[in-house]
Amino acid sequence: MGLLAIRSVVRAKYGDNVTTDSITSSKYVTSTKPEELAKIALRDYDPAFLQKLSGGGCIVAGKNFGGGSAREWAPVALKAANVNVILAEFFARIFYRNAINVGLPLIECRGISAGVNEGDELEIDLVNGKIENLNSGKAHQGIPIPEFLLDIISSDGLIPYLKNISKPPPDTGP
Repeated sequence: MGLLAIRSVVRAKYGDNVTTDSITSSKYVTSTKPEELAKIALRDYDPAFLQKLSGGGCIVAGKNFGGGSAREWAPVALKAANVNVILAEFFARIFYRNAINVGLPLIECRGISAGVNEGDELEIDLVNGKIENLNSGKAHQGIPIPEFLLDIISSDGLIPYLKNISKPPPDTGP
């Protein structure tokens, strides 16, 4: 297991029900390449999103982040737009799993949207689900990411993870 903790700055904060169509509106999708999807991420919902995330950072959101369609485009776009973790009150289940499958960490944490602001620096313990706001000194307890999912995230997604675990063992000779 490689990735255990992330230190990140909250670059964008959103309310409830940010849908996958808000994240990657199909009217703008002309390619499924990550770098092209990043260019349209949250285009109508938050026109300043790409500028906010230009140096990397995290998103904090309310309830039901990623609801809507089951397209994998949304988490791919966010990851390619330099989002290194998403924290929300709770995620739509298919979005949660799609994010894990592309190697984008997420933590569900009740009360997180009221407990942090844009610009806050956070220390996020993925194993234990603990989120410490380094600006306010307050800690929040989220739901830890299970070890098998952390292994997928650490491998940069499900496909690299499966390729890695299906490699034959090295030949040690006679």
